[in-house]
Formats: sequence, C-alpha cells, structure tokens
Amino acid sequence: MKQFFAFVKKEFYHIFRDRRTLFILLALPIVQIIIFGFALTNEVKNTKVAVLDQSHDNATASLIHEIDASKYFDLAVNIHSQSEIENIFKTGAAKLVIVLPASFESDLQHLNTAQVQLIADASDPNTATTLINYATSVIRDYQQRITDERKIPYTISAQVRMLYNPQMKGAYSFVPGVMAMVLMLVCTLMTAITIVREKELGTMEVMLVSPLQPLKIILAKAVPYLLLSIVNISSILLLSVFVLDVPINGSLLLLMMESILFIITCLSFGLLISAGTDSQQTAMFIALTGMFLPTVMLSGFMFPVENMPLPLRIISNVVPAKWFYIIVKSVMIKGVNLSGIWKETLILIGMTIFLLSMAIKKFKIRLA
Repeated sequence: MKQFFAFVKKEFYHIFRDRRTLFILLALPIVQIIIFGFALTNEVKNTKVAVLDQSHDNATASLIHEIDASKYFDLAVNIHSQSEIENIFKTGAAKLVIVLPASFESDLQHLNTAQVQLIADASDPNTATTLINYATSVIRDYQQRITDERKIPYTISAQVRMLYNPQMKGAYSFVPGVMAMVLMLVCTLMTAITIVREKELGTMEVMLVSPLQPLKIILAKAVPYLLLSIVNISSILLLSVFVLDVPINGSLLLLMMESILFIITCLSFGLLISAGTDSQQTAMFIALTGMFLPTVMLSGFMFPVENMPLPLRIISNVVPAKWFYIIVKSVMIKGVNLSGIWKETLILIGMTIFLLSMAIKKFKIRLA
C-alpha cells in the first residue's frame, strides 16, 4: 500500500508541475460555470404533458383534443387528483400539467369565462417558458374558435405556476450540464492523456517492472483525478449556491455520491481509451469525439433530446452524461431522493462496470 500511495504522490507532482493541466483541472470549471450560468440560454419545442380533467365534459374534451393535436405537445398521461402532480414532475413523466376545473363548461355557458391552470416544471426555465407560451397560444386559438362559432365573447384565462424555479433562472438548467461537462473533461480526457504520455516517454515500462501490480499502477494514476474532480464538484456547487443562487433542494450526500459514480464512469472510459491508443493526440481526439462532444450535443442540457430525430434519441441513451444530467437536475433542483433516480443510477453503474471491465481486459492483453 505504501508503494501505491507513492505512485499517487508522483502523479500529483506531474499535475502540479504542468501549469496548463492545472488550469484545465481547476480554473476552467470555474470559468465554464460562470459563462454558462450567466450568458447562455436555450429553447425547446416538444415535450410530454399531463392533464387533470375535473370536469369531463364536451368543452374540456375539445380543449384536450386541441392540445394533443398540437405538434408542440404529446399527451403522456391523464391524472385524477392534485396529489399526483408533484409525483408526475419528480418522475419526469411530464414537464407541464394542465388542470381543467370541474366547472369549466358551466362557467363558459353561464359566465362566458373559464379558467385553466398551467403548472410547469421550471427546473428547466427555458423549457417551462416555451411550454407555457405554446399552451397559452393553443388555449387562445380554442377560445377564438368557440367565440366565432357561437358569436359569444368567451374568455378563458390561464393561471400559471412555475415549480422549482419561479424566477425562471437559466442557471437552474446549465449548472447540472456544466457539472457533466467538467467531469467529462477532467476525468476522461486527462486520464487518457496522462497514461498515454507515460507510453510515449517510455516510462510505463519502467513502472511496470516495479513490485506494484500493473492494475494498481493504473488505478494510482486515476486517483488524483478522482480527488481533483471532487474538488471541482465542490467548487461548482459553492458557486451555484452563493453566486448563481441555485439551491440544493435534495440530499447533498446523495448528490455527491452520484457525482462520484459519474466520475468513476468517466475515469473508466479514460482508461479504456488509453488502453487502445499510443499517442496523446489520438487519445485526445477519441476522448473529445467519443465523450465530450456527445455530452454537449446529446445529453439534453444544450439541446432538448425530445427535438432530435429518432436515431439520435436512441444514440443519446449510451451517453453517460445524459443520465447524470437527469440525476443532478432531479436531486439538486427538484429534491428527488434515490427512489426517483434509481433507474438512472443503475444505468450509470452498468456503464461503469462495462467500461472498467473492458479497460482492465485490454490492459491485461497489452501487458501480457
């Protein structure tokens, strides 16, 4: 064990001597979280909605049909009570709930006015704003149609609630995405490069003749990046809470444990890349194209997955950052516990086991 920690200490010396690497590891995450938190926004076109129809009459059926027929909405589920709304959002079954009161048709016929409540999941503020605008537009068109048919000035007003993010701050959406990007950059890219660098310099063979087992040598080189990634997570969370005013509504311990799981997933992928490459340029290219770009494009934090063609939606399922993004947003913004993210957690665990097994197998083949 003493020899193992000596190798870990040696790797820390390598990191701290290289100022460019140190900047990427520690300064770049801070720059990214500030830029993404303050400067960037996104938009979304389609998503799943749920309907709570308390009236069950012709008027509500007609309005629901209008909403379902819109290209912007996919009616995912019909709920039966107010108590189901919170669970709908926490499980991710819908991002918008439309509540139609029991007196909807009666109010239209006798008072010429009715109310519709729109409840949006504002943990992603841009999505929530867009959905509210689209839903309001559909209701307005429906109002205009029945007014033209009956020649009576009906009025339907929509009451809007934004859950989790009433101020509609973009940082609520970008903080989870930046966490995924930073961990992918630090863990996957830097791990792959540092091991391949040893091969290029010819020092890997020197280390392999040491009394320490080859697998422990590889793990010793990964440990510093695990610890530095934990530091990056802490700095991102501190900036999120105290600079960007993004709360941590769920368990901080659960959030850290899920982040460590994702770090190990990224490290495993970095080890797998290093096992199959012999140059830093090749390792960097594979890491960027194989993980970093898919994290930006297919994780859902920059561009909504729902808007993508079916082949890209299928490919996005093999991107670990997609599942980590869902986990962080659910725990940090919505306050979901482990029972609400068990599926995503199991997927990350499965990916980690697969990637680590493949990396170990390839290293054994190369070192045999």
